Amino acid sequence: MSGRARLTLCSAAATLMASCALLPLVTPATWLLQAAFLLAVQSGVGAATRRVPLARPLTVAAQTLVTLMLLTLLFARQYALAGLVPGPEAFRHFGDLLQAGTDDVGRYAIPAPLSDGIRLMVIGGVLVIGLAVDTLAVTYRNAAPAGLPLLALYSVAAGLSDGVTDWLWFLVAAAGYLMLLLAEGRERLSQWGRVFGGTPRAPGGAPGPVAPVRTGRRIGMAALGVALVVPLLPLPAVQGGLLDGAGTGVGAGNGSGGTISAVNPLVSLRDSLNVDEDRTVLTLRTTTSNISDLYLRIVSLDDFDGTTWKPAKRHIIAVPDEFPTPTGLGQDVKRTEVTTRIAAAASYGQDWLPMPYPPSSVQIKGNWRYEPVGMTLVGDHGQKTSGKTYQVTSLDVQPTAEQLASAPEAPGSVKSTYTKVPDSLPAVVAQQARAITQGAAGDYEKAVALQDYFAVTGGFEYDTEVEVGNGPTAIARFLKDKQGFCVHFSFAMAAMARTLGIPARVAVGFAPGSPQADGSLSVGLKDAHAWPELYFEGVGWTRFEPTPTRGSTPTYTLPDSSGEAVPDLPQASRSADAVPSTEPSASTSCSAQDKKLEGCAAALPLDPTEQDGGGTPWYGIAGWTLLGAAALALPLLPMLWRLRRRAVRLASAQHSAASAAGAPPGRRKDGGDGRQPGDTGPGVLLDVPPQEAGEAAAEHVLAVWRELTDTAWDYGIEPDDALTPRRAAARIVRIGELDETVGRSVHRVAGAVEQVLFAPEPRAEAGLADEVRKVRGALRERVGWTTRVRAVVAPRSAIRAIWDLNDRWTALKASWSARLATLVRRPSGRQGEQPSA
Repeated sequence: MSGRARLTLCSAAATLMASCALLPLVTPATWLLQAAFLLAVQSGVGAATRRVPLARPLTVAAQTLVTLMLLTLLFARQYALAGLVPGPEAFRHFGDLLQAGTDDVGRYAIPAPLSDGIRLMVIGGVLVIGLAVDTLAVTYRNAAPAGLPLLALYSVAAGLSDGVTDWLWFLVAAAGYLMLLLAEGRERLSQWGRVFGGTPRAPGGAPGPVAPVRTGRRIGMAALGVALVVPLLPLPAVQGGLLDGAGTGVGAGNGSGGTISAVNPLVSLRDSLNVDEDRTVLTLRTTTSNISDLYLRIVSLDDFDGTTWKPAKRHIIAVPDEFPTPTGLGQDVKRTEVTTRIAAAASYGQDWLPMPYPPSSVQIKGNWRYEPVGMTLVGDHGQKTSGKTYQVTSLDVQPTAEQLASAPEAPGSVKSTYTKVPDSLPAVVAQQARAITQGAAGDYEKAVALQDYFAVTGGFEYDTEVEVGNGPTAIARFLKDKQGFCVHFSFAMAAMARTLGIPARVAVGFAPGSPQADGSLSVGLKDAHAWPELYFEGVGWTRFEPTPTRGSTPTYTLPDSSGEAVPDLPQASRSADAVPSTEPSASTSCSAQDKKLEGCAAALPLDPTEQDGGGTPWYGIAGWTLLGAAALALPLLPMLWRLRRRAVRLASAQHSAASAAGAPPGRRKDGGDGRQPGDTGPGVLLDVPPQEAGEAAAEHVLAVWRELTDTAWDYGIEPDDALTPRRAAARIVRIGELDETVGRSVHRVAGAVEQVLFAPEPRAEAGLADEVRKVRGALRERVGWTTRVRAVVAPRSAIRAIWDLNDRWTALKASWSARLATLVRRPSGRQGEQPSA
């Protein structure tokens, strides 16, 4: 393997080793395999373009273009031309994915689920770092600064991770960087000759590492050891830094107050609903008999930017002994105090505490903070729910339809905050909301009309396989397709309510679980749910249920509801420990109208659909990548062939002139014994017969002449092989309108051709390659930009590639014909024998 190829391989390996620091942040780790494959393709393109060779900026541009096409194929092929060439729609899709990934990073706990947005950020980031490392270390041959992008990649991962194995990822990343430096050092030393090649330590032994290499290894290992050991010493700490916490509040602060700056409300709802096997995450016992309304609320999403709903930044305080009365709840609304004891599974760890709403008090151990507006608890200093057992006292608020219908207008502070909709929201959302609620008398009737439209009359279907969607048009697209799950229904109803002037937000948590034989309730991953909450003065934030076949319809939205009747207990979901039934579930066969009237035995789906496979399989990506590379390379073949041919011709001329200058024919000027200075081996014979030296000189000079005539051809001066070199040179000068200086360069090359063709002792002249470059620059200046572009992208002389192939094919056929004739020819007789009479 050549030094440049080894350096390319080490560059890709160092990037991949540094990206391993991202493994604790995202699950599953399948993204690393995809990133490794794409990184290999990116590095291969760089190696191929450097082999041509292309100019360094063109090499970087080719790698950038291929990287963009690979990302388009993987993430936006449905928006691209032929699935590879990105257009405006593809770039908009990339922007939406990056925005969604940014929101997911702030929303999910570590390890975050591998959503499309996060996958684009991770794989795209690795490819960008890989391109930077390859450019610095291989293209520009300076490996030391390549450590900066590698350090940036590791620092981002280390700043987000709080695991105890961070030192291991540092060790892997540092080993990759040292490997890159060692590869560059060996490649540089190999160009200095055999003096650094190493000598056997013993007779017949293999050469060992040379002194510089051994010294470099020792220095690298010592530096790595210092970097690992020094942080463990009791040295004075510097407070404050780029990766430190924001001070007080959630994170690394002192817990004395602050704001919520990172949001981790719930693992992906869609992933939870699509798990192959349900798993219990919460077990609870409660004093209420109205279990159908026992929703466990995690957090409220009240900030709507047109793309998604997310929690607003809120101030947090110490957890009070008694929580204040919920905002907007009047004295005349019926309520019952409920006590619920909840135990979280050890495998369920996230920042926000699931609780019935509205809570009155919480008894829990650990570092928890209270957010007063949403009445939620969030972990501080890395506190999570894993294995926690806690008790919540809450209120079971039971308003009547009459109380909701007669509710006065919400206060200005509530209405101004919770009725905001961005300008980017499509107008069809507000138009359809007005059409659905046409004829409704007040906010309550409008809210019920919206709920009934989604759950009963609108023809919507519940489907957890539908993508969550992102971008300003996501809600409008859902209203058109009429397929989705709880996220779609809750987001759409809350947005519509806001357009009607009704304060609205979205709650995320769990629907009621499944009753067990011992009287407890089991809440599984498939119970993950989202629902809208609308504000009514005198009642406060009130739950609605627009999702078909999910949860339970609130009694205050049913016809002739007095608020006193308690509906039948729904079977929210089967127990996580129950044996799967082969019969269809009641929830999936329950019609929306039956659900509205509480006529279903099970209100939550028992759909055991398989989890999404995570996108295109690797062999599909490989096939499309090869197809895309072929589609990209095919129109560029003439240009690549021409660049390669020019480089070979001019480089051979320079080598021939440099090796022969000042030496007699048949011998180089570097000595008479055939050995290079410093050679320790058997030596290299430098003597060349004069005849062979003359043939080599003629070959190189003719190659330069052919390059000159082909360059003139590319810029519009067709060659005429019937002319002598002198007349052909005069013709190029005349048609090309070249000045006297450039004309002398053309005639000098032509004179060298005549010399090697007709002189008794042909010899090569120095500087012919520079003369050709001078002529090419002059021809380029006198033509328009279209001719310049064609001379590079579609050169006329590239037709010689087809002629060469045809000549080789003809020669190959003649050779095989001769061999075949030799094999089948019948001998006339043995040597020395006379034919018989």
